[in-house]
Amino acid sequence: MVADDAFTLSRSTPATLAVSGVLGFATAASALLDLNEALRAGDRSQIDLAGVRASDSAGLACVLAVLAEARGRGQAVSLLHVPEGMRTLAQVSGVEVLLT
Repeated sequence: MVADDAFTLSRSTPATLAVSGVLGFATAASALLDLNEALRAGDRSQIDLAGVRASDSAGLACVLAVLAEARGRGQAVSLLHVPEGMRTLAQVSGVEVLLT
């Protein structure tokens, strides 16, 4: 059984990390570690957020931090299916351009 506020990461699709569950205050720290570790392997270039059913400012900060760390390593990582709520929060915060 998966908790309502669980975060999961799947590597089942080539080149893609599929995120599902909640990206929020309760999960952002572990999500950040898991995503960064998975991307360091170098065989993934996309993060698919289609399965994210809820996110907040901590989730947005997590995604931005993951992108920044990857770019710092010279690794190009793109986002797929950014949830509307996360995109709206990024717009309000003035950081939407960082999601591209």
